[in-house]
Parts: sequence; C-alpha cells; structure tokens
Amino acid sequence: MSVDAGLVEWIAEAMAPIGHVTMRRMFGGAALYCDGTIFALLAMDDLWFKSDAESKPLWDAMGVDHFTYPKKGGMVGITSYRRAPSDAHDDQDAMRHYGELGLAASLRKARRG
Repeated sequence: MSVDAGLVEWIAEAMAPIGHVTMRRMFGGAALYCDGTIFALLAMDDLWFKSDAESKPLWDAMGVDHFTYPKKGGMVGITSYRRAPSDAHDDQDAMRHYGELGLAASLRKARRG
C-alpha cells in the first residue's frame, strides 16, 4: 500500500493546534505520531485511530470497526485501533476530535506502563 501524502497533510493540518504530526512507514502502511506519541495508523487503505477501554463506548456509538488482521490457522487478530468515521475525511474539526481521542488513548496507555 502506498501512503496517501495528501491525507497525511490533511491530518497534520487538522492536528496542528494539538501538536506536530509525523509519519513513520511500517508494514506497508504508516504510523502517525503527534509530538512523538502514536495516535493513528494508515493501513489497509484506511485511517485507524488508537482506542482504549475509556474511549471504547464513544467508538462503539459511532459504529466503527476495529482494525483486524489475519492470523495463522484462519484466526483473526483484533487491535485497539478503530476505523476513522467518514466525516474525518472532510471535516477538519472532526479529524481533530478523532485524533485527540486516539492521542488520549495512547497517553493513558503510556501512563499505565
């Protein structure tokens, strides 16, 4: 998968009031960081935000999928990343809101260790 540079620029612009967004390519996609803290992934031709137990009800209420991946033996792995709701792609405030949710989830995990 090639990383959509325009999408990365859009995310960085939306998140600018929060912090500086950088990208690191990984596994055919990319990880997005805000001031050094991972908050989103670009993978499987979509954008995925970090979630945790605290933010889970918000993501569930929006009805967005978990990022999943195939495992050996036909099993499916489920991650803590959630698909970006469609309004994130055309509403800068929505993108910032979802980005802040992802960033907050990562920061909580870092504090827990």
